[in-house]
Parts: sequence; C-alpha cells; structure tokens
Amino acid sequence: MNSILAQIRKELEVNTDTQTQKSFQRFFKEQVKYYGVKTEMVGKIAKKYWKQVQTLDKQKIFALCEELYRSDYTEEAFVVAFWLPNYIDHLKPSDLRVFKRWIEHYVNNWAKCDGLCKHTIGDLIQKYPETLEEMKDWAKSGNRWLKRAAAVSLIVPAKKGCFLQDALDICDQLLIDGDDMVQKGYGWLLKEESRIHQKEIYDYIIKNRRVMPRTALRYAIELMPKELKIEAMKKD
Repeated sequence: MNSILAQIRKELEVNTDTQTQKSFQRFFKEQVKYYGVKTEMVGKIAKKYWKQVQTLDKQKIFALCEELYRSDYTEEAFVVAFWLPNYIDHLKPSDLRVFKRWIEHYVNNWAKCDGLCKHTIGDLIQKYPETLEEMKDWAKSGNRWLKRAAAVSLIVPAKKGCFLQDALDICDQLLIDGDDMVQKGYGWLLKEESRIHQKEIYDYIIKNRRVMPRTALRYAIELMPKELKIEAMKKD
C-alpha cells in the first residue's frame, strides 16, 4: 500500500506544471496545499493506479484514500475523487459515515468538497435513497464543508430532476447562512433543479428573495430566461 502511495506521489511531483503552479492558488480564498499538476494529468495518474487499487479489498482501498486525504495535497484528494465513482457497486449505505468523517477531518477547500460529493456521495444517494435523510442532517452542522456537502451531493441527481423536495429542505436549512461557500453550494443546487423544475425553483426564489443572500440568488437563477432573472433580482 505504501508503495502505491509513493508511486502516485512521485508521478505527481514529476508532472508539476509551471503555469498551473502559478495559477493554482488564485482559485481559492484560503491557503491550499498543491503540487501544481493539471487536472487532466491527475486523472491519468489516478486511472493508471486504479488498475492496481481496484484489486484490493475495500478496507485497504478506503485506507489508501484516507492517506491521500491526510497529506492535505489538493491533487491527492482529486485522485480519490477519480477513484471512488468507479467503486460505486461496492459501496454500502454505512459508507456515508466514512465520507462524513473524511469531510470533517480532511476537507478544507471547495475543490476537495465537490470532488468527493458530486459523484461519489451523489451516486451513493441515488443508489440508496434511504441515506438521504442522514445526509440532509449535514446542513445543520457547524462545519462549513459539511453544509456545502449537503447541497453539492445532490447536484448530479438534481440535473435529472430528482429529489426536488429534499433539495428545497436543504436550501431552507442553509437559506440565511452567512458563509459564501455554503451560499454558492445551495445556489448551485437550485440552479440544477431549475433545469427540470423551473417553476418550482422560481417560486421558491420569489418566496425567499428578501432573505436569500444575493450570491445564492445569482447562482440559482443562472439558467432562467432573462425576464425571470430580472423579476427575481428585484428588491421589494
């Protein structure tokens, strides 16, 4: 296991890109730890080593993922984000608690949060809808990344029009949160639900626009026709 980690880290080191190193930090408000490897290259490295990793038992795979998170390098977290969606057939509802612990202990920027949530947790929820109530409780957390995760984990299902009421329940909980990372997360969720449920999302926005932060509102209306955007942005 340590050999695989060492090989991955060596490949990340030798594939650093000068331009990526210079620009990486500008995407984040908080200080992040990174090699400076292009996302496409991280994907290639992850795919290469997944061929070895997928033959291991689940406990060892999760241990490898946790070690990658523990390093704090953003690209190592990206490797986990590339791996786990390929492992969805082996995931169980109880794994949601493992992912929650990872978010609490290792996730410290939006990229790590979204990388784990969009597909791995989103796919788990679609496979096991009974996990949804447990995940929705994350919106009540004091942890900014768990709160964002509650919204972002429904992004992919939302594109298909799934879990509308659950999405609105999460948005209700996060509605007046002062953290812009949380605001952007639930605004994004509303935007994706609006692809299929435009009227319901528009009505929700109009109902709550007096208290909804403008950051969340702007995200939420992004896909709507111009006339609806103008109406939604009016201040009563």
